Amino acid sequence: MSRRRLPLVPAGLAAARPAPRQPARPLMAARPPRVLLIAHNHPSLHPGGTEIFAHELFGGLKAAGAECLFLACTNDIHRAPRPGTGFQTLGRSADEVLLWAGHFDHFHQSQIDLHGLVPDLSNLLRAFRPDIVHVHHTLLLGVEMLFLIRRVCPDAKIVYTLHDYYPICANDGQMVTPPRGEDGTRTLCTKASPDACRRCFPDRPADQFLLREKHIKAMFGLVDRFLAPSRFLRDRYVAWGLDPARIEVMANSRPTVDPAPARDLAPGAGRDAFAYFGNLNPFKGITVALDAIARMARQGLAPSLAVHGGSLYQAPEFRQRVADGFEATRGLATAHGPYRPQEMPALMAAADWVVMPSIWWENAPLVIQEAFQHRRPVIVSGIGGMAEAVRDGVDGLHVRPNDPADLARVMTRAMTEPGLWERLSANIPAVRPTEEAASLHLALYGELLSTTPAALIQGNRTR
Repeated sequence: MSRRRLPLVPAGLAAARPAPRQPARPLMAARPPRVLLIAHNHPSLHPGGTEIFAHELFGGLKAAGAECLFLACTNDIHRAPRPGTGFQTLGRSADEVLLWAGHFDHFHQSQIDLHGLVPDLSNLLRAFRPDIVHVHHTLLLGVEMLFLIRRVCPDAKIVYTLHDYYPICANDGQMVTPPRGEDGTRTLCTKASPDACRRCFPDRPADQFLLREKHIKAMFGLVDRFLAPSRFLRDRYVAWGLDPARIEVMANSRPTVDPAPARDLAPGAGRDAFAYFGNLNPFKGITVALDAIARMARQGLAPSLAVHGGSLYQAPEFRQRVADGFEATRGLATAHGPYRPQEMPALMAAADWVVMPSIWWENAPLVIQEAFQHRRPVIVSGIGGMAEAVRDGVDGLHVRPNDPADLARVMTRAMTEPGLWERLSANIPAVRPTEEAASLHLALYGELLSTTPAALIQGNRTR
């Protein structure tokens, strides 16, 4: 039996030379921190929630006066490797760079090409000399790079925002079982363990899951502060074994926008325009939404469902299920395809409700914040970060996960109950603006870098 044993100090990193210690620089309000932000992709290549949040924070920190560099990893899906270096430019930006990191072991969350990446990343760290390295994901990069950062920049503080469950769950961080049985049923997972994980991946021996966990936790021991955008995600990582004193809840933010106007209604008409935003994949619940609309059509109801998003990289079988789902709605659901961020106000203006029937736990979905910015109540699965962000009967409605009949029932209530939309939309809370989030992050960075009252930037530390 072949078993990969992962050392505490990964091969290829032990020889990385630390940067020569420089004279201490004053960390006062006059000299904001130098911040390196790292994400597993760039929103211009892959507009996922994590990439968008990380990049918007980057812009907010720069606007607040911090010197920032945004490092985004990429692979063959978006860019081919270039000879000579792993770095690539991104347009004409001088403070944003791509790192090609396509040799990645998803199971171990480990970078295979250490001999290729370590020299390049070491040189970047020595040249930029960050005070703070804020990691938003180690996907593609590899958790071993936390060791490299600590070795090359011993005085820098490492902040890590936990956006999902990849370190805990080997099933692409979904904490949902692979399809089982003839109907391809997926079930929610409440806790990772070698035995439970082996049931999802029977071809791997149980000890590989234990080694994977120990390896990731050893690298996580180098992080100075973890951030979690939701209490639910924080609790999951505490249950997994991270020290609760090292994980702070800090909600995500969005740039301020003017809310889209409410849709004009004909006399006696109801709020029956629903919209779905996001990728079409097996975990986001698009087939659940289409099934619910089909059920409502069979009951003689005529809601509309506008589906905004694409199904890139999905299996043909899933795409066929989605196509069949649209066919069953009898024209009530319309596929509009992918959309650009600047189109969101116009798309929201045509909708009354946003539906998000994800079948996995989620964390702090971007779609919910976008809907709230435009005063649209959200119908969500009542689990995970969705149930935390949307208060049932206050600013949105909950449904049972993976239950089209319950979604159809709640959508019927939404379009027929007098005054419900007005009451829920009036209760929608304000979304934290990016400027406030940048201030909070700078206050945190200052706290980590100095214990004196003369922190980098004074601000409200209420997260």
